[in-house]
Amino acid sequence: MKVGLNWKKGLEWILTSWKSEDDPSTGDYSFRLFSNQTAIPHYFVYKGLAKYWRSNPGPWLNYVSNSEEKYYFLVNDHTSVIRTVLRDYGSYQQLRWNDGDDEWEELWEVPKYRCGNYGQCGANSRCSPENILFECECLPGYEPKSVNDWNRRDGSDGCVSKRIGVSKCGNGDEFVKVVRVKDPDTSRAAQLLTNISANECEQVCLSNCSCTAYLRAEWEGRSDCLFWYGDLMDILVQTELGRDIYVRVDKVELDQNTRKSKGFLRWRGLLAIPIVFVLLAFVLIIVFACWKLKKKRKTEDFVEADEFEATRRHPELQLFDLSTIIAATDNFSPISELGRGGFGTVYKGQLPNEQIIAVKRLSRTSGQGVEEFKNEIALIARLQHRNLVKLLGCCIRGEERMLVLEHLPNKSLDSFLFDHRKRSLLDWKKRFEIINGVARGILYLHQDSRLRIIHRDLKTSNILLDSKMNPKISDFGMARIFHGDQLQDKTNRVVGTYGYMSPEYVVFGRISTKSDVFSFGIILLEIISGKKNNGVYQDDHSVNLIGHVWQLWREGRALEIVDSSLESFQSDEVMRCIQVGLLCVEEDSKDRPSMSAVVFMLSGETSPPSPNQPAFVFRKSSCDDADPLIPKGSDSMNGLTITAFEAR
Repeated sequence: MKVGLNWKKGLEWILTSWKSEDDPSTGDYSFRLFSNQTAIPHYFVYKGLAKYWRSNPGPWLNYVSNSEEKYYFLVNDHTSVIRTVLRDYGSYQQLRWNDGDDEWEELWEVPKYRCGNYGQCGANSRCSPENILFECECLPGYEPKSVNDWNRRDGSDGCVSKRIGVSKCGNGDEFVKVVRVKDPDTSRAAQLLTNISANECEQVCLSNCSCTAYLRAEWEGRSDCLFWYGDLMDILVQTELGRDIYVRVDKVELDQNTRKSKGFLRWRGLLAIPIVFVLLAFVLIIVFACWKLKKKRKTEDFVEADEFEATRRHPELQLFDLSTIIAATDNFSPISELGRGGFGTVYKGQLPNEQIIAVKRLSRTSGQGVEEFKNEIALIARLQHRNLVKLLGCCIRGEERMLVLEHLPNKSLDSFLFDHRKRSLLDWKKRFEIINGVARGILYLHQDSRLRIIHRDLKTSNILLDSKMNPKISDFGMARIFHGDQLQDKTNRVVGTYGYMSPEYVVFGRISTKSDVFSFGIILLEIISGKKNNGVYQDDHSVNLIGHVWQLWREGRALEIVDSSLESFQSDEVMRCIQVGLLCVEEDSKDRPSMSAVVFMLSGETSPPSPNQPAFVFRKSSCDDADPLIPKGSDSMNGLTITAFEAR
């Protein structure tokens, strides 16, 4: 497709975003060619009428300009199918179809960092993604326009000349080289001259008092020069792809810097002898301290960082700066807190592009450590399904480890099911959609993804809801990967949540896809009943929901478990779901259906068989208040000990 202009017909070809992920109407973002007659092609992503991201200027290999039209077009390399996408949150991506994995893989995405946003640091400054505390820095000869804002890490007002009102022209002014940066915006006042030497470039700029910077560019055997007039906008430090620009600085500023340098040299000469010894001692102290710190950090952080970086690069994740996360969450303000658990705390945040995110901050005292953190990154990054939470990126700095996830405004399923005020918002139609969505998400993990993944911690609090109450499975910190034809595994470290773990997992530490099937069965019954599995049911003295449902099923009264807040429902659908739920929680894992069979049964394409007695069917006596799921004494239920047992 073309992206550009046809002057003769008055046409413009642009790429627009959707309104949202689920709404294909025209959104806020557009990708278009800047529509002036400059010989330097520029492409922008706009948010409304405001510039949001800018491409590097030419030359473009796939760029056409003639008397009728000017446009850029996507070139297919004839070995794969390629498409470009402008996301509803402003991300411009190029994707390639991978025949081997039957999915789209990302080739590149912009903007990836705060510095990628247009004019992030305002005029006459450069933005460096590698600066941890503050990414903005004024160009030589300039200073912050607003010092207060600059100190608050807000560089949007940019920088101004240190000698406002004083001409930089004809006073011995010179040029200071700024290395490896993205060219300033040439859609503003800029000029291109071709086939001129380096000396001619400098002289042309010096001869025009309005010229603030120039750049020499060599391509296709010729030497060209770009000139800028007025403020310099949208300069980004690009260590590998950037080019050197020369910024005009007046004589007074150069002289002041020279005098400071000479004054320091004279002072250093007078005090050279005593200072040498002091500095030498100081340097030795610093070197020793740095060595100790490096050794400590290497043991605590760098060993993990190498593995982390390899994990991050494999799925091409965005690595967020800590400063970006701090700014997005208002320094992890309690007001931004969405929830907390054994892993730590989740915060709501907003990126500079106004995208709302959820930041999962790993607690330093969490039972989920670095291994679980890297595990979650490796898993979620490679999973793409509408019923799985999307991972946007991650952040690691010292002891700080965070996941940046898509924000789901309705939080978790349990916050609706078990709240007497909110449960009525979930009618049966929506509950049935949630049941099917969760089932499809688990089926993807078990069968349809590139890896066979056992979640191990499926529960209603790990089912998040988007703005339309669609379910998305989250929290993969405890997940396990099965390779090849592997069907089950065994662990000495049993982790999970009481009430959702299968008996063979609790007692023997055996893990399989049927472990997740059991957890899904519990979730299904909780969605239908609006009750927690670990409750006590007075009617038949059952100690949990499974026993209560089984008792009513045997008596032909299964519909009595339906949540009383449901005003209407389809009895046949509910009965089918109850039956599927009981099949999923059967004691013997071999008797439980696979998730593919579950999906078919829920849809009504196949009829579910009659269930056998489920696991964990206990009845509560008047003299025994102990939790029957926790073994008495030091032995587990079958007399075997478990090396480690953790639950949350």
